[in-house]
Amino acid sequence: MKKKKQKYLAIILALLILLSTGCTKYLSDGKKNRVVNETTGQAVTSNILCLPESKENIKIYKKYKKYLDVDYDKLSKCEEYKPSDLKYVGLWDGILIKPLAWLIIKIGMIVKNYGLSVMILGVIIRIFLIPSTKKTLKQSENMKKAQPELNRLQKKYENVTSQEERMQMSQEMMMIYKKYDISPAGGCVTSFIQLPIIIAFYEAINRIPVVFEGYFLGLQLGTTPFVGIKSGNIGYIILVLLIIATTYFSYKNSMAGQNGMTGQEGQMKMMMYTMIVFISIASLSLPSALALYWIVSNVFMIIQNLFIKKDNKKDNKIKVVKNKAKTKNSTKKGKK
Repeated sequence: MKKKKQKYLAIILALLILLSTGCTKYLSDGKKNRVVNETTGQAVTSNILCLPESKENIKIYKKYKKYLDVDYDKLSKCEEYKPSDLKYVGLWDGILIKPLAWLIIKIGMIVKNYGLSVMILGVIIRIFLIPSTKKTLKQSENMKKAQPELNRLQKKYENVTSQEERMQMSQEMMMIYKKYDISPAGGCVTSFIQLPIIIAFYEAINRIPVVFEGYFLGLQLGTTPFVGIKSGNIGYIILVLLIIATTYFSYKNSMAGQNGMTGQEGQMKMMMYTMIVFISIASLSLPSALALYWIVSNVFMIIQNLFIKKDNKKDNKIKVVKNKAKTKNSTKKGKK
C-alpha cells in the first residue's frame, strides 16, 4: 500500500509539472528585448497577478502595457487579490501559484512585511512536510542498519554475469529491504513534494508586485543578490553566505545517518558538495525573497532533524528494553 501511495504521489506531482502552463512570463518590448528594472536588476514580469505600487514599476507597466500577458486595466490592487481573479490558466497556476500568492499577501498584510510573510509561510510549509521528513530520516537510519548486510550481498555477487544470478541478487536485496522496512523510493518523497513548492514560491514572488517591491532588513525583495552585491550592499553578501551555510548544514545533517555506508559515502559527499555549489551559484540570480524562504526552510529542517534523531534514539532504546523483556519472559516459560 505504501509503495502504491508513493507511486500515485509521484504521478500527481509529475502531472502538476507537466501542466505548469501558468509559469512566469517576462515582458519584452516591440523589438523582443527583455524589459529590465534598472534599479533592482529584475526582469519585469509580464503576467503579474495584481497591480504594482512603486512609481518606477507603474511607469514601466504603463509604458509597455500592450505587450503584457494580462489585461493591466482589469488587475486589482494586491491587497484585494483573490485566487479566483483573472482567467484560469492551468492546474499549476490554480492549485499552487495563486493560493501561495494569496497566502503571502494575506500574511504580509497581518505582519506588515512581505519578507517576513515569505519566511512565516516557509515555516508553515515545513511543518506540513514533517510527516514525510520523518519517514525520510527513518529510511536513512534503517539503511544504515541494513548496510553491512547489503555490503556482504554485494561482495557475494561481485562477479555475477548471468541474468539468473542477477535476479537472485535482486530478490535477496529486496528481502533485506523488507527486513529493515526500507522503501527504495521512500527517501525521494520529501524532495518530490518540496521541489514543486519551491518552484511555485519562485513563480508567486515574481508575479506579486508588492512582494518584489518590498524590503526586509534593508534588502529589496525583488533584487537579486548579484545586483545587490554590485551596488555595494553588504546585506546581500550575508544573504548568500547564509544560503551556503544553512544548505551545507542541512545536507550534512540529513546525511549523518548514512555515514559508514561503504562504497556510497564518497558519492553522497560529492553529490552534496555539487548541490551546494549549484544552489549557491543559482541563488545569485534569484529574488532575495526566495533566498529568505530557503534560509528559513533550511534552519527549520536542521532543528527538526536534531529532534527527530533524538526521538529515534529514544524509540530504539525502548525497543531494546522490550526485546530484552520478551527474551526473559520466553526464557522463564521455557524453564517452567
